[in-house]
Amino acid sequence: MADPYATLGVARGASEKDIKSAYRKLAKELHPDRNTDNPKAAERFSEVTRAYDLLSDKDKRARFDRGEIDMDGNPANPFGTGFGGGGGQRGFRHEGFGGGGPEGVDISDLFEGLFGGGTRRGGGGGGGGGPFGGFGGGQRAAPKGANVQYRLQVSLTDAAVLAPQRITLSDGKTIDLKLPAGVEDGTQMRLAGKGEAGPGGAGDALITITLQPHPVFQRDGDHLKLDLPVTLDEALAGAKVRVPTADGAVMLTIAPGTTSGKTLRLKGKGMTRKDGARGDQLVRIQIDLPPADSPEHADLLRRLDGWQDRREPRARFGG
Repeated sequence: MADPYATLGVARGASEKDIKSAYRKLAKELHPDRNTDNPKAAERFSEVTRAYDLLSDKDKRARFDRGEIDMDGNPANPFGTGFGGGGGQRGFRHEGFGGGGPEGVDISDLFEGLFGGGTRRGGGGGGGGGPFGGFGGGQRAAPKGANVQYRLQVSLTDAAVLAPQRITLSDGKTIDLKLPAGVEDGTQMRLAGKGEAGPGGAGDALITITLQPHPVFQRDGDHLKLDLPVTLDEALAGAKVRVPTADGAVMLTIAPGTTSGKTLRLKGKGMTRKDGARGDQLVRIQIDLPPADSPEHADLLRRLDGWQDRREPRARFGG
């Protein structure tokens, strides 16, 4: 099973309430009864449940955080802790084990932990090599602390302009994060040395970006799309209207006789590409008529009384 914190999508310092809330949300989404045609959902449901079982048990969670047990509740060090070394088992647990959780225990690191961390594997005799001096190869570096995983929710407009994002780490410290050019939903970032402390230094913080839906904009590759409502008189006579962009509002010229569905282009107002250039904003015109029961609708009918558009806009359809 992957790291239980990552499985539930919470930070290592998450409260019991946050853990319970995350589990309920995921369990509702992944429950087998709601995903009868998706066997992977059942597997994820099982992983989420196992993660919650561990983190909801204060004793197990504390033992996991100390590195005494792994994600499945099994002892992290099958040989026990009675061989000195002073560092316990914490140094043997890293992110990446089994394709998703802590890394596997390197057997050379294991021997160092069992025999005091000072064992040398010098090649032939050079004094002070310890009881395993003939293994060859110098002294292994002490293992780093565990990586910590985070999820960072970023608005679509912030991603477009690469606005700095403030994130709070598990130790309570906050940092301003610079988004990478070409950021996508699911982009991962690594902050070296911002994970858990360990004998060989701190692990890393692994941040997964989640782009949030926007109430106005839609992403289309490197472009941003926007449906812009205009009144009938603005479409008939032309107008200058205020249009939102990721960089702030701009004035857009609507040419006389503009029809619904016409798309206007604002250069360089889209998403930031990997090369640092920006895509465009595509503005689709939508003529917005007043509701039938409104005074404005009645007034419009009075003004159009007797007028008829004698064009045949559907002539090309035939028949």
